[in-house]
Amino acid sequence: MDPQFWHERWQRADIGFHQKATNDLLVKHWPGLCLPAGSRVFVPLCGKSLDMVWLAAQGHEVIGNELSELAVDSFFADLSRRPGEEHIEPFKLKRAGPYELWCGDFFAMPEAATRRIRAVYDRAALVAMPRVLQPRYAAKLAALTPAGVPVMLVALDYDPSAMEGPPFPVGREEVNMLFGRDFRVQLAEAREGIARSDHLRKRGLKHVEEAVYLLERR
Repeated sequence: MDPQFWHERWQRADIGFHQKATNDLLVKHWPGLCLPAGSRVFVPLCGKSLDMVWLAAQGHEVIGNELSELAVDSFFADLSRRPGEEHIEPFKLKRAGPYELWCGDFFAMPEAATRRIRAVYDRAALVAMPRVLQPRYAAKLAALTPAGVPVMLVALDYDPSAMEGPPFPVGREEVNMLFGRDFRVQLAEAREGIARSDHLRKRGLKHVEEAVYLLERR
């Protein structure tokens, strides 16, 4: 998908994917990872997600990646924080408090940036990728995730004839195909999710499975 697509979505404030509250599945399943305070958590395609604020409130340092600088600036502005800025080509790195956000292409993320992470949280990254890019995303995430590090992945599955993504559907078999080589994959929960998404209902969906997977890098 052309990066310009996402830049234009943020410029138009067409961000129905942005949740205005902490994701309840994160709150429910994250404690099971038993991470110590101070652990660094990587959040790919983070947008200006409030989930990062929740993670920071648990004592974590948040390492985010986001293509849109507008989204990153909006995140810090919403928190009334003025970040410091550093250029690490081809990224702009913005830091304030427990947040370190890398503005730029996920596929260009240097492995050194995530070398000390203790977990990964993906609520909206995989499903933002069209099917043709999902294997590349899974391979890059594996490259960025040290051995033994857990990943909490939230994926959506629905009839692709009912709506054109993003978000794109990723079913249980597809998750295993994408990640099974490099990660141990466990389905933690699957539920009907359409009642929790006005955005997807307005786009015509009547059913969507919302599933939480706990992965562990081999």
